[in-house]
Amino acid sequence: MFARKVAFTSLFLAASAFGLSMAHAAGEDTSQPPQKTKTTSECTGGKIWDKDKKECVDAKKSGLDDDILFKAARELAYDGQYENSLKVLDAVRDQTSARVLNYRGYANRKAGRMDIGMAYYRKAIQTDANYILARSYMGQALVQQGKIEEAKVQLIEIRDRGGENTWAYRALLQTLGGVHRY
Repeated sequence: MFARKVAFTSLFLAASAFGLSMAHAAGEDTSQPPQKTKTTSECTGGKIWDKDKKECVDAKKSGLDDDILFKAARELAYDGQYENSLKVLDAVRDQTSARVLNYRGYANRKAGRMDIGMAYYRKAIQTDANYILARSYMGQALVQQGKIEEAKVQLIEIRDRGGENTWAYRALLQTLGGVHRY
């Protein structure tokens, strides 16, 4: 009976820890590229589309919540508008969240500022060691730098943190050649 209680308690604590780490990703679906909106087709200069006002608004003055701002910044980053993405990320109230730090890393790396990008990826992972998307993007950056063994370490970390069946794992695995399992 005691062993069963210990096993149940351990399972409960593990599930709770997993739930807490997933809470950091609230409002974020990274399994697919973001859907394009008028933010990328009509707005410029760090402005984003406000669907209620039906116009482009200054992200910093918009009063929109962090999830909306984050989604707009992610959309801009995927569209190659890295500077606009960073301007929108500046408007997010929670500047310490792993997802914001990660996309600061992504936008800077894609804009050619590899060292700045890597620093943000490290901060994202320090903030949430289970934030596997930052590990995937960091691994992809490491491959770009020719640091294959370090990239493999990130792939293993993603796998060991339960991310083997995720886009983050598959994307890094593909970047590494897509053939081997580590």
